[in-house]
Amino acid sequence: MRELRLGTRGSQLALAQAEIVARKLRALGHEVELVKLTTAGDRIPGSLADVGGKSLWVAEFEQALLDGTIDLAVHSAKDMPTRLAQGLTIGAYPEREDPRDVFVGAEGQRFASLPPGARIGTGSARRIALVRALRPELEPVEIRGNVPTRLARIAELELHGVILASAGLIRLGMEDRILDPLDPDRYVPAGGQGALAVQIRLDDEDVHQVVSELDDPDVSGQVRAERSFLFEIEGDCRSAIAVHASIHGIRLRLRALVMSPDGRDRMEGSAEGELGSPELLGMTLGRELLQRGANRLIEARP
Repeated sequence: MRELRLGTRGSQLALAQAEIVARKLRALGHEVELVKLTTAGDRIPGSLADVGGKSLWVAEFEQALLDGTIDLAVHSAKDMPTRLAQGLTIGAYPEREDPRDVFVGAEGQRFASLPPGARIGTGSARRIALVRALRPELEPVEIRGNVPTRLARIAELELHGVILASAGLIRLGMEDRILDPLDPDRYVPAGGQGALAVQIRLDDEDVHQVVSELDDPDVSGQVRAERSFLFEIEGDCRSAIAVHASIHGIRLRLRALVMSPDGRDRMEGSAEGELGSPELLGMTLGRELLQRGANRLIEARP
């Protein structure tokens, strides 16, 4: 087997995630070279929703895969568009870290005791809508950037704290900052949050065989159900959509939440099915919410 060229962004978190996959591949006896790529999302300022959505983080990787510049790419599953470039697929979901959101406060600040008017930083439409729905006395402040940048915004913008993904902090060795994990039953995570996705070419059978050894069947089932729901419901980065799958014995449970941007209107749904049919579960729940009128909330704009 040739040396595997693994594409990754150059941020601390992206490199940490790429190294997780590289270590797994090396443990199987394969040589791996990390290839750093810069995406449009790294170059363009502004919110993700305003400047092009999730494709900003993956377009360069997809082109590099199609060109043969790299053999595989590692992404946060949460950041993957539901529609991939023709000729590409997800070869493995190798692991999932804690999928919850977490509040990281300024010194002395805890989420449950924040005063009215407290300013909370986040760059996610889902998190903003959840805060507005569940803690309407708080003031969400939109921020952007990698994990260290967002943490620095607490002091720079005089915020009471920020809401981040727990998985990113863990992978960066910042577990000590996780003092306030948010209840996932109320603050439902984003689809794919905490999971890694390994993207490959459909026609590269050698790489497909190697990467398939990394796949975690439980993680794969969860994320495939979540992505199937997102594909069916067709929200974008401006949409406040949450969906999370969990395994109970041999059954897969899926819970979804669609909200208006201001958090005032919400639609919830849940479904349970066989672990071996995750896409069917996601599709079924997506269609159910659409039949109940979820489009009205998805198409709403702040």
